[in-house]
Amino acid sequence: MTTLNVNGRSQQVDIDPSTPVLWALRDTLGLTGTKFGCGAALCGACTVHVDGQAIRSCVTPIASVEGRKITTIESVTSDDPVGRAVRDAWIKHDVAQCGYCQSGQIMSATAFLKSLPKGRKPSEADIDAAMAGNVCRCGTYARIRAAVADAAKALA
Repeated sequence: MTTLNVNGRSQQVDIDPSTPVLWALRDTLGLTGTKFGCGAALCGACTVHVDGQAIRSCVTPIASVEGRKITTIESVTSDDPVGRAVRDAWIKHDVAQCGYCQSGQIMSATAFLKSLPKGRKPSEADIDAAMAGNVCRCGTYARIRAAVADAAKALA
């Protein structure tokens, strides 16, 4: 039995400790906002936060996150002011097309904006570098960049 702290709640999961966090979230806990993309930590669709840092949940075993704080898209866009600002900017800029990668994109953008020193406005290059690990097959990169910049401005 492994105890996970997910979205502020302690939850027991009875699965193999080598199981990736992604499958513990989706299959065991029913939190399906985090998506499976490539299974090799290359596309970013599975991004969640562990202790505030963006990680790829498809390759991270649950044993490595026991006792640490896991935050998913379900919580970040409702309980987190930065996550809400990112979500609102995503809607304003009509970022999503198919939407499949969007939870991972939002999680990466939120972690990036939280990492910035207070009041620092990110450049386009900063945003591109921060979001480089997230793939969007629909190619909405310009809208993603605009939404991240807009969220940063709203949070300043």
